[in-house]
Amino acid sequence: MSNEESCEVICVNSEVVEKVKQNMPDTDELQKLSAVFKALGDPTRIKILHCLKQEEMCVCNISAILEMTQSAVSHQLRVLRNLRIVKYRKEGKMVYYSLDDDHIFSILDEGLNHIKHD
Repeated sequence: MSNEESCEVICVNSEVVEKVKQNMPDTDELQKLSAVFKALGDPTRIKILHCLKQEEMCVCNISAILEMTQSAVSHQLRVLRNLRIVKYRKEGKMVYYSLDDDHIFSILDEGLNHIKHD
């Protein structure tokens, strides 16, 4: 790190440090958040989420769109489901997937806005 990127003197503002420490999420919350971002770090999972952002779908449709095997898509959906990023519902013999809640919509939208921003 160059001198431009760090302080040249040590001057800890204890009020700021204490305020930020009190507002820091606990370790368990940070680990769960890290797992969500890790899951979102996979391009295939992002493609699946982009599909589900537009429409509730079964594995067959997602597989056809992404030109992947149903087994591969099911594996990725299982990862996303375990993190509560997607949910499913059964209708007869069919299983339909959708995004778990509006927070996931927001995360995807904000991420896309960020990368498109100059």
